[in-house]
Amino acid sequence: MNSIVLNLDTVGLTDEQFYHLCSKNQDWQFERNAKGELIIMPPVGGVSGNREADLITEVNIWNRQTNLGKVFSSSTIFRLPNGGDRAAPAFGRPRSACLWQIALLM
Repeated sequence: MNSIVLNLDTVGLTDEQFYHLCSKNQDWQFERNAKGELIIMPPVGGVSGNREADLITEVNIWNRQTNLGKVFSSSTIFRLPNGGDRAAPAFGRPRSACLWQIALLM
């Protein structure tokens, strides 16, 4: 299943509206790219979900051993420097990086 990209140029979706959209529709995963387009991500299937769980388990085990930062799930949205709001399959953030914004959408 492919993602759906909606051009919202004429709508002007604010950060607060994006947050409310995500929180009111928790069965869906939304992202925004740097152009402000809304990306509706399809749900993961069993095989992909299992791979994702394996990956985040390995990253979390490694991080507990090294204590280098924080690990976040794939449903965590990050504000990127280019203005996009995107999720990653697994994400580690160094402790030394103190300028980061996270929108917790769960």
